[in-house]
Formats: sequence, C-alpha cells, structure tokens
Amino acid sequence: MPAPPQAAPSPTAVPRNHAVDTYRGLVMFLMAAEVLRLAQVAKAFPGNPIWQTLAFNQSHVPWVGMSLHDTIQPAFTLLVGIALPYSVLSRQRRGQSFRRMLAHTILRSFVLIALGITLNSLPGTTPNIAFTDTLSQIGLGYTFAFLLAFARPRTQWIALFSILFAYWLAWALYPAPGPGFDYAAVGVPPEWHGHLLSGFAAHWNKNSNIGQAFDLWFMNLFPRPHRFLFNPGGYLTLSFIPTLGTQIIGLIAGRWLLNSAPAVPIRRLSIAAALLIACGLALHFTGVCPIVKRIWTPSWTLFSGGVCLLFLVAISWLVDLRGHRRIAFPLIVLGTNSIAAYVLSWIMDLLDGAVYHFQLWPSAFNLFPPSLEPIYVGSLTLLVYWLILFTMYKNKLFLRI
Repeated sequence: MPAPPQAAPSPTAVPRNHAVDTYRGLVMFLMAAEVLRLAQVAKAFPGNPIWQTLAFNQSHVPWVGMSLHDTIQPAFTLLVGIALPYSVLSRQRRGQSFRRMLAHTILRSFVLIALGITLNSLPGTTPNIAFTDTLSQIGLGYTFAFLLAFARPRTQWIALFSILFAYWLAWALYPAPGPGFDYAAVGVPPEWHGHLLSGFAAHWNKNSNIGQAFDLWFMNLFPRPHRFLFNPGGYLTLSFIPTLGTQIIGLIAGRWLLNSAPAVPIRRLSIAAALLIACGLALHFTGVCPIVKRIWTPSWTLFSGGVCLLFLVAISWLVDLRGHRRIAFPLIVLGTNSIAAYVLSWIMDLLDGAVYHFQLWPSAFNLFPPSLEPIYVGSLTLLVYWLILFTMYKNKLFLRI
C-alpha cells in the first residue's frame, strides 16, 4: 500500500495532522460499514457471543449507555472542533480578515444544515425538514464554535461548562412526566417501557421532555404533509446545544495539538479524557443526569467526549509516535475527504437497500449461506466505496464546504 504523499512545506501551509485524518477515516468507515448488516446476520446465530457483540456495536443503544456505533456522531463532531484551530490559522496565514472568515463560517453553517436536510430527504420527492442529523446539529452550533476559537483557553472552558449546566438546569426545571403520562401518544410503545427512567432521571425520558415540547412548536412552523407529533427515535433539535459542547471539547484538543506540533500532547489528552469520562459517569450514577446519546445529555457530552479523546490518543500514538502511516493509509483516504465520504455513505446505503429489496446481488453469492449474504454484499459495497474515494484522493479531488 503506498504511503500518503507528502506535500512540500511552504511558509503559509499548516501541516496536516495524520492522526486526525486517520480517526476521521475510521469514523467514516464505521458509518459506511452499516452495509454489512451485522445485526441482521447475528439473528441467524442466536446465543453466539461474537456475533451478538458485533451486532450490539453496530447498533444504537435504545436509550442509556453506549455502543461503538454510538461513538460515530460525537467523534465526527469532536473532529470538526479539532479542525477549527488548524483552519483559522491557515486562513490567517493567507491574509484573510476576521470578517471574511466569519462570513465563510456562517455560509458553511447554512450549507451543513441544508446538506443534512437534503440527505435526510432522500429518496423522497418532498423535503424532510428536520434538524436532528449529524450535519444539521453541527451546522447549528458551528458559528458559535468558530467565535470561541478566538477566545482565551479559560473562556473556552467556561463556555463549555456554562452551556452544559444551563442546558441541564432547563431540563431539570421542566416538569417530569407523571405516573399517568400517555407515552403511547408520543410514540413510545409498551415493549419499550423497560428503558424508561424513574425518579429525578425521568426528566430525561423519551419524548416527554423540554426538547420534545420545543419541537412540537418549532417543527410545526415549517410546511409538512402532517403535523409533527414526535420523533420516533427520540431525537431533538435542541440537542445542537450540548453538541456544541462536543465541538468545544474538540476545539480545545485541536489547540493543544496545534500548539504542541510536531510533538503530540499524549499525557494532556489522556488526562482530559479520563476526567471527562469520570465526570460523565459520576453524573450518571449519582442520578443527576443520565448518559443518553439520543438526546445528547450533558453527561453524554462529557462521557462521549472523553471516549473519543481516548480513540484520538490511541491513533496518535500509533500513527504519529510509532509512525505507522502505511497501515493507516486506507483510513487516511477516507479522512482527508470526509464530506465526500459522508455523502457517499448515504448514497451507498440507499443503493444497498435497493440491492436487498430487489435482490440484485450477483448469483455468485448464492454459493454462500444465505445468513452470510449481507457480509459478502456489504464487503463488495465497501470496496467500491473505498475505490471511489481513493480515485478522488489520487486525483486530488476533495469536497470542501
């Protein structure tokens, strides 16, 4: 496998962080790997711990907790924050004014939101106006994260914890659902009731919280074929506020990485990761705030931010300190073209769905057990996905916003 090409340094060039590119590529791969349909395959092997573990980690947890699949969105968000100091420094070295950078940032925010709505509307003929996907959530908070990139480190930390505390307080003060609350009316089926929280934690139950109340008003301001009543997955527009917290964690980590280059602040990142995880777990187990990804609770922001930093530490050690860039190259191909990889993963997912719906896979797959067909079909899809991005990489075709 060829090593990534090394560009000649220039006085204005900001060096790329290969570990960040690798981590971004891993996130893109985990997203695209949904075509392997491991949860579907695992149903053919009940009781098999290996298949059940694979299935669990390629699925979202119903409410409380985390799987590997649940780390995709916070990692993508964190990496957006990490890239901000690099982007700002690069633009400053090219002589761009703050006003021009701000205008570009606002435009980028709108493009991210529009792209998220567009992808969520596929393959329909009418727009599915929602703001709960990864790109829209990032876009809603991106301009604020950009402004914080110019603030002092202390201000960034104060902003992080102030945002999370204010958001937690708003949820804590909003009335929790009572014992007679009609969960069925907000899309919570009886078989899901085992995931409902009790006591003070009930403030963060599915579709019975302040975020649901906001969406019941906000989402019906837009033209839609039917009145908005609830999001079936419990996802909320207001989650962009604590998601901004994840971007700020990334912003702080990016500043550390940039200021330490070419060294890697492994110790500082590791300590920050441990503290964030500890704080998130403490809030969860004391009952102050549960760790719930779908509504991006403040404890989830801290816990997932710490977990993602640990991934970054491990990858930085492997790629930057140990120098294993050849091993990382397949992921770097994806990570250096993340927007294209993100959009392409949606398209490939739609094509994969069509393949299964119309049974379009090659007859050669019939030689293998039907229970494993998703693995073979999905692997072929992933190969095509990577080859497309590799071709773009070799020809220096990078999609930028």
